[in-house]
Amino acid sequence: MSDKYRSDNEGLAEKLGRLKYVTDADNPHLATKDVETCRQCQDKPCIPRCPAETYRWNHEEQSLEIAFENCVECGVCKIVCPYGNIEWRYPRGGYGVRYKYG
Repeated sequence: MSDKYRSDNEGLAEKLGRLKYVTDADNPHLATKDVETCRQCQDKPCIPRCPAETYRWNHEEQSLEIAFENCVECGVCKIVCPYGNIEWRYPRGGYGVRYKYG
């Protein structure tokens, strides 16, 4: 994977490791609306902007992989997508990220 798509936040990985997640595998809260839109996107701003590295570009399949179980529910991906192609909603009650300090 290119360094262009990597997050380089010192200490962030350690802080994210303190979070607890309750994964709702049957009802993911993140998705792309159209695969072809992601293929045509040159910059793919969702990848470097996500603090939890939820998004990765699969060069072989030419598709965006979403590890929704890593999501910290900040909504940045939805904001930075220039095509509005990220379907983002809060997880169902009882699922999602659990913050240790609030």
